[in-house]
Order: sequence, then structure tokens, then C-alpha cells
Amino acid sequence: MTAEGGKVPNRAAPSGALPDAAPHYHGHRDRLRARFQDAGAGALPDYELLELLLFRSIPQRDVKPLAKELIQRFGSFAEVLAAPSTRLTEVKGVGAGVALDLKIVEAALTRMAKGAVAKRAVLSSWSAVLDYCRMAMAFAEREQFRILFLDKKNAVIADEVQQTGTVDHTPVYPREVMRRALELSATALILVHNHPSGDPAPSQADIQITKAIVDIAAPLGIAVHDHVIVGKNGHASLKEMRLI
Repeated sequence: MTAEGGKVPNRAAPSGALPDAAPHYHGHRDRLRARFQDAGAGALPDYELLELLLFRSIPQRDVKPLAKELIQRFGSFAEVLAAPSTRLTEVKGVGAGVALDLKIVEAALTRMAKGAVAKRAVLSSWSAVLDYCRMAMAFAEREQFRILFLDKKNAVIADEVQQTGTVDHTPVYPREVMRRALELSATALILVHNHPSGDPAPSQADIQITKAIVDIAAPLGIAVHDHVIVGKNGHASLKEMRLI
């Protein structure tokens, strides 16, 4: 006999019946968290580190296959975080909420890297500058031209993206660069842009625009310390290459 509405009433489980077993992935999650705590992130491959993030976004599902698919699609842990939300949600199992969680983690890491160079003499913490530039730009899908404006102590006054272009070109206007430097009373600059192709080797156009900026800056008493090109395969410094 059915209850009102045609629904079968709940019945107590038979005496001695075993409770439903926990999903198999619960044990895996516990083991992975313990390994992270004991050995650190360096002991985990990219997909397992990504799993740890996805645990909180997707608590009721085995996320190992999804983590592996994301790494296969985008290439690495860093590239998953840097991927646009629209591309992340193209992957089955990644909804808007999951994509947002990943972008929040990316923003937190970028903010932390930026904090490592803020209000410091950047030439004495060059590795932190490179880490920040790679985090902020190396995996972007379009070229960006960024400038770090420095004061007389080589501390960062401002960090600005001046232009965003296409996958292989960004327009740069040396006089506009100088105009902004004078507005900020900057005495030095570090130029940065990315190569979405991944190869950070400077093009002839990169070299020419750098020299044009140096030539305009020098009479104004503004130094160009370097032009750094970042990509997912590393970075190139025009100063180290003796191109400026």
C-alpha cells in the first residue's frame, strides 16, 4: 500500500544491514591530502595538485579524470589556471562555478607574486620580477605590453599593461610610453611583453621598438633597464642578450 501521493514510505533498514559504503574516491582524497601535507607540492604531479583544488569545487565526484583531461587539454597546471573561463567551461564537467574557483586561485597567485616586487628595489630582486611577469603574462592567449615604472631607488611606482594585441603582435607607441613615464615622474623602466607562441626569443620588431624607446628615453633622463619577453617556454632578456 502506498502513502498519500503514491510515494512508498521510508522503511528502516533490516537489523544488522551494513550502511552504504563510502564512495571509492574518498579514500583517494584522504591519501592525496596526506601526501601533500607530508611531502609538499613538489611530490605531486600537475594533475594531482589540480585534483586538490577540484576537491572543494566538486565535492561529490571523482575528479581525477577531469584533472587529467584539463592538463591534457591545456598543457600544465599553470596553463589550466591561466586559461580563459570560456575555454575552461568547454571541458565537460567544468561549470561556471568551477571555472571561477580556478580563476580566483590564479588571481591569488598573481597577487602574491606581485607583492614580492612591490616597493622593493627590483634590480636586487630580479628573480621575483621574472616570476611575477611569467605568472601575470606568460600564458595569456594574446600579446600584452607591460611597463614597470620605477623611481630613483628602482622601486616600482606603477605596473601597467599599456597595450593588448593579437596572438603575435602588440602595437607599441614610444612617445606614449614616455608621456606616461613623465606623468609618473619615473626615472627608469622595465619593459615586458609575452609571446603566446611560447617561444620567448625576440623578433626583429621587438629589438627595433626597444631601441626606439631607449633613444627617446635617454635625453629625458629615463633609463630602460631591460625588455623582458616571457612565454610558457621561458623568458628572454634583451639586456642579457646585449641587444640594448
